[in-house]
Amino acid sequence: MSPSTPSLRQKVLMANTPRSSLPPLKDEDESEDEFVTPSKAPKSAKKKLEMTPTTPSSSRKVGHGFLSPVVADREGRAPSTPSSALGIARAQLQVSTLPTSLPCREKEFNDIKSFISRKIQDGTGGCMYISGVPGTGKTATVHTVVKTLQKMAEDGKITSFDFVEVNGLRMTEPRQAYVRIWQILSKNKVTADQALKHLETKFLGKPKRCTVLLVDELDYLCNRRQDVIYNILDWTTKRYSKFSVLTIANTMDLPERTLKGKVTSRMGLTRLVFQPYTYQQLEEIVLNRLDGCKAFHADAVQLVARKVAAVSGDARRALDICRRSTEILELEGRPAVSVLDIQKVLTQIFAGSRVQAIKNCSLMAKLVLRAIRDEVLRTGVEETTVAYIHPQLVSICALEGKRELTVTDILRICSNLADSGLIFAEKERKDINRKISLNISTDDIHYAIDC
Repeated sequence: MSPSTPSLRQKVLMANTPRSSLPPLKDEDESEDEFVTPSKAPKSAKKKLEMTPTTPSSSRKVGHGFLSPVVADREGRAPSTPSSALGIARAQLQVSTLPTSLPCREKEFNDIKSFISRKIQDGTGGCMYISGVPGTGKTATVHTVVKTLQKMAEDGKITSFDFVEVNGLRMTEPRQAYVRIWQILSKNKVTADQALKHLETKFLGKPKRCTVLLVDELDYLCNRRQDVIYNILDWTTKRYSKFSVLTIANTMDLPERTLKGKVTSRMGLTRLVFQPYTYQQLEEIVLNRLDGCKAFHADAVQLVARKVAAVSGDARRALDICRRSTEILELEGRPAVSVLDIQKVLTQIFAGSRVQAIKNCSLMAKLVLRAIRDEVLRTGVEETTVAYIHPQLVSICALEGKRELTVTDILRICSNLADSGLIFAEKERKDINRKISLNISTDDIHYAIDC
């Protein structure tokens, strides 16, 4: 690394630089006289500072593997509750809002629940491969199953177990999976090599508790060596490991098409396919979210369901279209969404200039846009570099069976995308550390490429 190369912290700070003119937020404990040297503080002040509680960085549930960030108001205010029918509907249609029940996936729920509970009760290991196109409820169903089993364990109906979740999309490199798994199980963060040694000792020995691991976005852990996936799946075959793995990917034939024979053999034959939602199922999902809210005409919901089912069967897109329509209507001051309103939203989405511009891009340019999108979703940071999207492109090209792009290819394509206005690219640099960011939304890329 050259001396001019920014550190990771500098990259994050640069990436988080706001593009608006908003002033920087000030912490609550900062005073206006923070730069004035204080006089000698009384002894009691030190004790008071030590007793001041710190804001938790996450809502970790010990031994359960969930590390969901806490979203809190900086001023300590309670979130406002929408009062209008459209406002209530918009809140309920958010993809991040967890439904009280998971409709149309009862069979898949029971299959996963039976598999895990049997492994826990028998004290054995195993693997289930779950596949299906995006937005078909794979991850949500597994989360619902795990929470159900955790409640049963708390009630003493089944043996207690540990749950760990690893998302390949959020890993900068596959070996970070070891760190994540060991961090959840032991509450200690160590290096990848140390974590691997600890995990081998645990699963090659005779652990007291069963461990259930969810590997989401398995595609992104498929590097050339495939050693991480092999080790994880190999532990499930050990006699006393008490280690079960649920793997999730978008493609049904990923094991045969991408994984090596020795990896596929350890994955086993237990597979579950989530089929795309039909229009009847999508309609039921939306109505279940609305839960009696009178913000939509029945035929408007049916139109959304039919359109999305014909394109992808992705429930998240159906919810997104309905949510957009509520935003438009609330601005116009009308009470309920009609068929005409849905048609306007659909026209804006599929016939928009940005979506059409992406559709007209070359195949390789689309792959680069997908890689930038995946990196943005993985990190939550809008700005990235060519160096960071390169690993994403390697994975995408391997999965798609395309020729691997060189750094020179990526730099040239990024320049073309910047000229067309689809991305922002740093003008001063033309090397692998060139900064880039999307000038379009991640949804635009989805509608143009994935639909």
